[in-house]
Amino acid sequence: MARLPFKTVDVFTAVPFMGNPLAVVLDADDLSTAQMQRIANWTNLSETTFVLRATQAGADYRVRIFTPGAELPFAGHPTIGTAHALLEAGRIAPRDGALVQECAAGLVALAVCHADDGARWLSFELPAPAITPLDAADADDVAQILGTPLAQGTQPCLVDVGARWVVAQLPDAAAVSTVTPDLQRMKARDLRDGRTGVLVFGPHAGGHEARIEVRAFAPAHGIAEDPVCGGGNGAVAAYLRHTGQLDTFGRDYVASQGAALGRAGFLKLSIDATGIKVGGNAVTCVDGHLSF
Repeated sequence: MARLPFKTVDVFTAVPFMGNPLAVVLDADDLSTAQMQRIANWTNLSETTFVLRATQAGADYRVRIFTPGAELPFAGHPTIGTAHALLEAGRIAPRDGALVQECAAGLVALAVCHADDGARWLSFELPAPAITPLDAADADDVAQILGTPLAQGTQPCLVDVGARWVVAQLPDAAAVSTVTPDLQRMKARDLRDGRTGVLVFGPHAGGHEARIEVRAFAPAHGIAEDPVCGGGNGAVAAYLRHTGQLDTFGRDYVASQGAALGRAGFLKLSIDATGIKVGGNAVTCVDGHLSF
């Protein structure tokens, strides 16, 4: 029976049992795709990652990312959580504060830095997004599935960052917190159209530590709601840039996600004309082995 090093890491938080948990399986080169999918279905977390030897020049490691139901070419919280697990295990070391991850979406650059309190922050550069505004009928369908009006004058967009998210803007954070989507209808539509799921966001009132509240629903991948989604927050940032709202929301802001699930997490977003960076903390909660 094989024993594989295994960690469970909470991402976008420095507090154990908050943020978004990620299962990380190290030394996964000998696992088949079917075995990886079976393990991901067993962990029943939004994502499970499998670390393999890099195949592209310049990459520090390769990772495959699975939801309980499918493989993803890229996702944000698995990117930060896997890097954290490898750094903690001494498997990799940053070069001039930088790492390079290889995944199905290509090479992803990460930056590693430490805050004044010693907390380690990891950030990644979002893959270049492809953005397609939804037509009026599709936008109306999204609003009906969400069961709540969209922010006045806004149009949902499909934002492809490896994962393919529909991003919908709601009037405020309170509307985001109370939205109750029709998950069965969302699942059927996303399976039909090859979409990952739906992201909703809205602004917090002044004085809140975060500028926006975000929620992510992906029932087509077996995830009713993802507690904190890095790639999804990057997709929201891409949407804000695409729709010309950076002067309103800021080019550097904090987003919060997960409060609706009791798993509050925080992310730092930095946006300019050439790229989007998504950052956060991570903390290990389980460190052991899988018997396989």
